[in-house]
Amino acid sequence: MSEFSKEPASAQKEYYVSKKDLPLSCPMPQMTLWNAHPKVYLPIEKSKKVSCPYCGATYILQDAPSHSS
Repeated sequence: MSEFSKEPASAQKEYYVSKKDLPLSCPMPQMTLWNAHPKVYLPIEKSKKVSCPYCGATYILQDAPSHSS
């Protein structure tokens, strides 16, 4: 998500995140916060997918591509 400019919190229903976005919080730092819900940290490492209890946004953890020889 870091390549995007500031967007309203929960503008989408599904977000793809990477390990560089951890620890994961909703709303994320790239989102505008003035009209957002309280910041909550979401445990995504084990399940690879988690939903925010406030806004229902779903976050999906994408692993870095593996390098095959």
